[in-house]
Amino acid sequence: MRWWAHAVYRTLVWRERRDALRAKHRAAAGTGPQKTPRVDAHLETGRRGERLTYWYLRQAGYTVVARNRRPGTREGELDIVAWDGPVLAFVEVKTRTSSDAGPPETAVLPKQRRRILQSAQAYLHRLGRRDVSYRFDIASVSWTTDAGFEVRVFKNAFRDRPPL
Repeated sequence: MRWWAHAVYRTLVWRERRDALRAKHRAAAGTGPQKTPRVDAHLETGRRGERLTYWYLRQAGYTVVARNRRPGTREGELDIVAWDGPVLAFVEVKTRTSSDAGPPETAVLPKQRRRILQSAQAYLHRLGRRDVSYRFDIASVSWTTDAGFEVRVFKNAFRDRPPL
């Protein structure tokens, strides 16, 4: 089944690259329908990044069990929850279409980490298993003109408590 995830992921990357090149050519030529920037364009960018990350993780052998999960807390959302072998990974996805603000992975600030931790604790509590080994990953999705969107996963990017 991993071959299917690989094929879907490569297709999505190809489509993103194709759409970006078409938009670039339309803008340079001044032809074609000009899209006005939408207020929620950043939300669409985030959704595209999460979709690419989902298929990237599937091709890497993860078993995704939840996406965009709000586990009962007021604030916080778990972008992707997936099993990486015997370890449950809570994956925060950050997507950037330019490098002006720095690499995507640097956007997970301490305040957001606390919200992710609270959401993960609520998720684990609802799971009802105490013997679960888990970690927090960050998926960095960035745009380059050569390759289109690229996904990098930083495993164990932060911890739920400081090391002893």
